[in-house]
Amino acid sequence: MNIFKQFIKSLYSPKDIAPYRFQGIGKTILYVFFLTLLSIIPSSVYFSTALINGMGAIQDSVKTELPSFIIENGEMQSDIDVPKIINKDDFTIIFDSTGTVNQKELSNSNNTIALLKNDAYFVAGGQVQSFSYSMINDAVLTNDDIESVLATFDSLLAIIIPLIVLVIYIFAAGLKFIEISFLALVGLLLKKLLEVDIQYRHTWRLAAYSVTLPTIFFTVMDSLKTLVPNGAILNWFVAFIILFLVIKEIPRPEKK
Repeated sequence: MNIFKQFIKSLYSPKDIAPYRFQGIGKTILYVFFLTLLSIIPSSVYFSTALINGMGAIQDSVKTELPSFIIENGEMQSDIDVPKIINKDDFTIIFDSTGTVNQKELSNSNNTIALLKNDAYFVAGGQVQSFSYSMINDAVLTNDDIESVLATFDSLLAIIIPLIVLVIYIFAAGLKFIEISFLALVGLLLKKLLEVDIQYRHTWRLAAYSVTLPTIFFTVMDSLKTLVPNGAILNWFVAFIILFLVIKEIPRPEKK
């Protein structure tokens, strides 16, 4: 059975997932990468679109609306006493050299560029990218320098966006493998409960397919920009139930 048929079956049929415990580990790993790729499509699209739109917004704001500032020794300095917030269409630009705004306040933001006292942040599609001013070493940056940097950055978006999406994909794949490995450990407890003769390598394969339904559900919710309350708990609960039903489909050894 090819990977696409397995994907469809894994959405609704624990009985069809059960035989996958015998397939090669390479095919299962390939399936995990395929599932991860599907899961990051909405966030990658939103992130890329927001980045392209945001570059135009911040370039215009640096020229016309932001106060004069200087970045030196890893710190931004200006004459403002309170943070300045600029709303442009669906984008928000936060300028704060006072240290009032912190990263935690940005975690719930959407489509935001924040130039803070020690770092710059870009938030889009549920992804947060940061840049520390200390990375520019002893260089001194002013408004004019930032305009030049932004113009260069804008011209390189065709290269930068795929690289950022690749990093997002690798990070998401790592988390997915960790999730599956932990769920496979839970599978060992289930196999004792259900008295089924399988080993960890089997439960790992089964866990990889058991996470399909919750993964696709949250992918759809991301595409609709809908926040699911207690999403992490729901994700683990659904994956656990599916794995339980899958292991339950495995024939038990006959008792002598």
